Amino acid sequence: MNAITTMQDIEALIREDLAARPDGVLEAIAEARDVPLQRVLDCLEPPAAARVSGELYETIWHDLTTWGDITFVVHTRDGVFECKGRVPPGTSGRGYFNIHGSSPIGGHLRMDRCRAIYFVDRPFFGKRSCSVQFVNQDGGVMFKIFVGRNEDRSLKADQLARFEALRAGCLGRGES
Repeated sequence: MNAITTMQDIEALIREDLAARPDGVLEAIAEARDVPLQRVLDCLEPPAAARVSGELYETIWHDLTTWGDITFVVHTRDGVFECKGRVPPGTSGRGYFNIHGSSPIGGHLRMDRCRAIYFVDRPFFGKRSCSVQFVNQDGGVMFKIFVGRNEDRSLKADQLARFEALRAGCLGRGES
Protein backbone atom coordinates (compact mmCIF):
# COMPACT_ATOMS: atom_id res chain seq x y z
CA MET A 1 0.00 0.00 0.00
CA ASN A 2 1.33 3.44 -0.94
CA ALA A 3 1.87 6.04 1.75
CA ILE A 4 -0.35 9.10 1.60
CA THR A 5 2.00 11.92 0.74
CA THR A 6 -0.07 15.05 0.40
CA MET A 7 -2.85 16.84 2.23
CA GLN A 8 -4.82 16.66 -1.04
CA ASP A 9 -4.69 12.86 -0.81
CA ILE A 10 -5.94 12.96 2.79
CA GLU A 11 -8.70 15.43 1.90
CA ALA A 12 -9.80 13.16 -0.95
CA LEU A 13 -10.07 10.26 1.52
CA ILE A 14 -12.01 12.43 3.98
CA ARG A 15 -14.45 13.38 1.19
CA GLU A 16 -14.87 9.68 0.37
CA ASP A 17 -15.58 8.99 4.05
CA LEU A 18 -18.15 11.79 4.13
CA ALA A 19 -19.83 10.49 0.98
CA ALA A 20 -19.96 6.96 2.36
CA ARG A 21 -21.47 8.09 5.68
CA PRO A 22 -22.97 11.58 5.22
CA ASP A 23 -24.63 11.52 8.65
CA GLY A 24 -21.82 9.86 10.60
CA VAL A 25 -19.60 11.09 13.43
CA LEU A 26 -17.07 13.62 12.13
CA GLU A 27 -14.66 12.93 14.99
CA ALA A 28 -14.45 9.29 13.89
CA ILE A 29 -13.32 10.41 10.44
CA ALA A 30 -10.75 12.80 11.92
CA GLU A 31 -9.38 10.06 14.16
CA ALA A 32 -9.29 7.48 11.34
CA ARG A 33 -7.41 9.91 9.07
CA ASP A 34 -5.21 11.22 11.92
CA VAL A 35 -6.13 14.86 11.32
CA PRO A 36 -7.63 17.57 13.50
CA LEU A 37 -11.42 17.87 13.26
CA GLN A 38 -11.06 21.21 11.47
CA ARG A 39 -9.66 19.34 8.46
CA VAL A 40 -12.90 17.33 8.26
CA LEU A 41 -15.06 20.45 8.75
CA ASP A 42 -13.19 22.10 5.87
CA CYS A 43 -14.11 19.15 3.62
CA LEU A 44 -17.85 19.55 4.19
CA GLU A 45 -19.59 21.10 1.22
CA PRO A 46 -21.49 24.36 1.74
CA PRO A 47 -23.98 24.85 3.27
CA ALA A 48 -23.08 21.94 5.59
CA ALA A 49 -20.29 24.04 7.13
CA ALA A 50 -19.64 27.76 7.07
CA ARG A 51 -16.47 29.15 8.67
CA VAL A 52 -16.05 32.57 10.28
CA SER A 53 -13.21 34.14 12.21
CA GLY A 54 -12.69 33.16 15.83
CA GLU A 55 -12.49 36.89 16.56
CA LEU A 56 -16.30 36.90 16.39
CA TYR A 57 -16.61 34.68 19.47
CA GLU A 58 -17.95 37.43 21.78
CA THR A 59 -20.58 38.51 19.25
CA ILE A 60 -21.63 34.90 18.68
CA TRP A 61 -21.57 34.03 22.40
CA HIS A 62 -23.73 37.07 23.22
CA ASP A 63 -26.30 36.00 20.62
CA LEU A 64 -26.31 32.43 21.98
CA THR A 65 -27.27 33.74 25.44
CA THR A 66 -30.71 34.61 24.01
CA TRP A 67 -31.55 31.18 22.56
CA GLY A 68 -32.92 29.42 25.63
CA ASP A 69 -31.95 25.83 26.44
CA ILE A 70 -29.34 24.37 24.10
CA THR A 71 -26.99 21.39 24.30
CA PHE A 72 -23.36 22.23 25.09
CA VAL A 73 -20.98 19.44 23.99
CA VAL A 74 -17.30 18.71 24.55
CA HIS A 75 -16.20 15.71 22.46
CA THR A 76 -12.80 14.18 23.19
CA ARG A 77 -11.24 10.85 22.28
CA ASP A 78 -12.24 9.69 25.74
CA GLY A 79 -15.88 10.70 25.82
CA VAL A 80 -18.68 12.99 24.83
CA PHE A 81 -19.80 15.36 27.55
CA GLU A 82 -23.21 16.99 27.15
CA CYS A 83 -24.88 19.66 29.23
CA LYS A 84 -28.31 21.13 28.59
CA GLY A 85 -29.08 24.67 29.70
CA ARG A 86 -28.98 28.32 28.76
CA VAL A 87 -25.74 29.84 27.50
CA PRO A 88 -24.83 32.24 30.31
CA PRO A 89 -23.19 35.62 29.78
CA GLY A 90 -19.44 35.94 30.03
CA THR A 91 -16.69 38.51 30.35
CA SER A 92 -13.01 38.52 29.53
CA GLY A 93 -10.51 38.78 32.35
CA ARG A 94 -7.17 37.33 33.51
CA GLY A 95 -6.64 35.55 30.19
CA TYR A 96 -9.98 33.76 30.16
CA PHE A 97 -13.53 34.25 28.98
CA ASN A 98 -15.32 33.73 32.29
CA ILE A 99 -18.85 32.35 32.14
CA HIS A 100 -21.24 33.68 34.80
CA GLY A 101 -24.76 32.85 35.92
CA SER A 102 -26.96 30.11 37.29
CA SER A 103 -26.84 27.85 34.21
CA PRO A 104 -25.29 24.39 34.54
CA ILE A 105 -22.92 25.63 31.81
CA GLY A 106 -20.04 27.46 33.44
CA GLY A 107 -16.30 27.78 33.56
CA HIS A 108 -13.36 29.64 32.10
CA LEU A 109 -12.47 29.43 28.42
CA ARG A 110 -9.20 30.28 26.65
CA MET A 111 -10.96 32.10 23.82
CA ASP A 112 -7.68 33.73 22.77
CA ARG A 113 -7.00 30.29 21.26
CA CYS A 114 -10.21 30.33 19.17
CA ARG A 115 -9.09 30.48 15.53
CA ALA A 116 -12.37 29.80 13.75
CA ILE A 117 -16.05 29.18 14.36
CA TYR A 118 -18.09 26.87 12.16
CA PHE A 119 -21.82 26.87 11.62
CA VAL A 120 -22.53 23.20 10.89
CA ASP A 121 -25.85 22.12 9.38
CA ARG A 122 -25.86 18.46 8.39
CA PRO A 123 -27.66 15.21 9.06
CA PHE A 124 -26.60 13.22 12.10
CA PHE A 125 -27.89 9.66 12.24
CA GLY A 126 -30.76 10.56 9.92
CA LYS A 127 -31.90 13.82 11.55
CA ARG A 128 -30.96 17.40 10.74
CA SER A 129 -28.49 18.75 13.26
CA CYS A 130 -27.28 22.35 13.61
CA SER A 131 -24.39 23.47 15.76
CA VAL A 132 -21.91 26.26 16.32
CA GLN A 133 -18.43 24.78 16.73
CA PHE A 134 -15.50 26.72 18.19
CA VAL A 135 -12.12 25.60 16.79
CA ASN A 136 -8.77 26.23 18.48
CA GLN A 137 -5.36 27.08 17.03
CA ASP A 138 -4.51 23.39 16.71
CA GLY A 139 -7.60 22.64 14.60
CA GLY A 140 -9.41 20.87 17.43
CA VAL A 141 -12.96 21.70 18.44
CA MET A 142 -13.01 23.40 21.83
CA PHE A 143 -16.76 22.90 22.28
CA LYS A 144 -20.00 22.83 20.32
CA ILE A 145 -23.38 24.41 20.94
CA PHE A 146 -26.32 22.60 19.35
CA VAL A 147 -29.74 23.92 18.43
CA GLY A 148 -32.15 22.35 20.91
CA ARG A 149 -34.71 19.68 20.13
CA ASN A 150 -38.39 19.32 20.91
CA GLU A 151 -39.89 16.23 22.55
CA ASP A 152 -40.42 14.68 19.09
CA ARG A 153 -36.65 15.20 18.37
CA SER A 154 -37.35 17.95 15.79
CA LEU A 155 -35.22 21.08 15.99
CA LYS A 156 -36.70 23.99 17.93
CA ALA A 157 -38.01 26.32 15.21
CA ASP A 158 -37.13 29.54 17.05
CA GLN A 159 -33.55 28.42 17.67
CA LEU A 160 -33.19 27.18 14.10
CA ALA A 161 -34.23 30.63 12.86
CA ARG A 162 -31.70 32.24 15.24
CA PHE A 163 -28.98 29.84 14.04
CA GLU A 164 -29.65 30.70 10.41
CA ALA A 165 -29.80 34.46 11.11
CA LEU A 166 -26.58 34.39 13.16
CA ARG A 167 -24.79 32.39 10.45
CA ALA A 168 -25.94 34.81 7.75
CA GLY A 169 -24.95 37.84 9.82
CA CYS A 170 -21.50 36.47 10.63
CA LEU A 171 -20.84 35.37 7.05
CA GLY A 172 -21.67 38.92 6.00
CA ARG A 173 -18.60 40.00 7.96
CA GLY A 174 -16.32 37.78 5.86
CA GLU A 175 -14.85 34.33 6.33
CA SER A 176 -11.66 33.62 8.23
